[in-house]
Amino acid sequence: MRKAKQILRLKLKAGMSNRAISRALKVGRETIRDYLRRYRESGLAWDQIVQMDEASIEQLLFPGSGSRGVSKRKRVPSWVSIHEEGKRKGVTLRLLWEEYCQSDLASAYSYSQFCNLYKRWRGKLSPVMVQDYKAGELVFVDYAGLKVPYLNRLTGDAREASIFVAALGASSYTYAEAQESEKLSFWIRGHINAFNYFEGVPEIVVPDNLKTGVKSPCTYEPEINPTYDDLSIHYGFVVMPARVRKPRDKAKVETAVQVVERWILAPLRKRSFLGIEEINEAMKPLLETLNNRQMKHLKRSRRQLFEAIDKPALKPLPQRPYEYAERKMATVAINYHVGLNRHYYSVPYTLVGGRVEIRATATVVEIFHRGQRVASHLRDDTPGRYTTEDSHMPSNHKRRKERWSPERFIRWAQGMGPQTSQFIKELLGSRRHPEQAYKSCMGVLKLADKYSPERLERACAMANESNLCSYRHIKNILKNNMDKAITQGSSEAYPASIHEYVRGQHYYQ
Repeated sequence: MRKAKQILRLKLKAGMSNRAISRALKVGRETIRDYLRRYRESGLAWDQIVQMDEASIEQLLFPGSGSRGVSKRKRVPSWVSIHEEGKRKGVTLRLLWEEYCQSDLASAYSYSQFCNLYKRWRGKLSPVMVQDYKAGELVFVDYAGLKVPYLNRLTGDAREASIFVAALGASSYTYAEAQESEKLSFWIRGHINAFNYFEGVPEIVVPDNLKTGVKSPCTYEPEINPTYDDLSIHYGFVVMPARVRKPRDKAKVETAVQVVERWILAPLRKRSFLGIEEINEAMKPLLETLNNRQMKHLKRSRRQLFEAIDKPALKPLPQRPYEYAERKMATVAINYHVGLNRHYYSVPYTLVGGRVEIRATATVVEIFHRGQRVASHLRDDTPGRYTTEDSHMPSNHKRRKERWSPERFIRWAQGMGPQTSQFIKELLGSRRHPEQAYKSCMGVLKLADKYSPERLERACAMANESNLCSYRHIKNILKNNMDKAITQGSSEAYPASIHEYVRGQHYYQ
């Protein structure tokens, strides 16, 4: 603590002895004598000293001291360049100091003084910049607190759009987009769009502990949402959630959210939008302006820093983009099916009662048991319906399904003849649902056991010709031997019956 002015006041104004001043200010008497000697050499009066502050008095008494820690004879490095280069992988302060000394060793600071001065300079930056972020290492993601109101174009309902924000750690290069909600599908799409905007993938993504991304927050072992984990595997990054109620863990994105709210959302506050697409179109030019704006302390824009630091260090994008997939756990029902959106998909019947994991994309539903895929179906969102694969059924169910199906009845009828096959097809098509005609078809085909397939074929021919379509018609034809009246090449439809009550031609002569 500087006490030069206090020493002079007590000596010149109060007339205290050096010993008394030493006891009062806890300053050595040699120091007091040195201050008084320098004061006498300056030639100033006490009235002039009163008007001066401590810094000016010290400069007066010690004219060659200058600013503490900075020598006028030494060459001051460009701390901005040192700060930017220090973010690159493998670059240390020792290496930067050696490069700094190469131009002129005599005017360079020592390594320890170089580190101290850099630390002091860095402490003057904003709190976000105090943290050291390596190039291409971190991306911070979060949703902004402000929402953008808009009207649904179709219904006219008033809604609010959530703003997804992603910021690179080293360069603060920022991406933002409007989304319909904060559901998992939009959360995943925000990451994909951010990586495409950055034209690369970081090593680590730091999200907040929102339920969409982190299933169970924990300081030591947080449980990541399975779909979010799939995304990280596909793009090759690691998810490291921030600690609960520790905003400094994601200070970069907190600042990015604040900047987005000030420079993008605030200018749009008076505009009206009809849909998310309009909001995003309005945000694009403002986002470019934000990234091209020069930052006050570093004298460079986010885009310049991104091009120089982060972009070369980012990993390349995968050859194909991630296909969004839902995941859920399910228990296999007694009918060996599991449900997704009220539609039911089959699994091998041996898994009844077991737990399986469902992975569903827009086109395919995959089912896994203990990490192994056991079933795969085309996705069908028709509620209340079943998608069943024959190989998943037990043998007795297969036989039952084969016995009771339109194809099975038609194949059975084809063995009798074309007329029987045609009649069965007509019979199946005559009902609202084919299942309603199964028993009728069974009854018709079973008549072949009693009357022979040939007679059944002739009976079906008669029924087809007369547009008859029921089991009763076929049964009556066979029971009354009407089919026997049809003989190939016969000119008479029915044979003449001869008995004693039939009168011949001679009776009428």
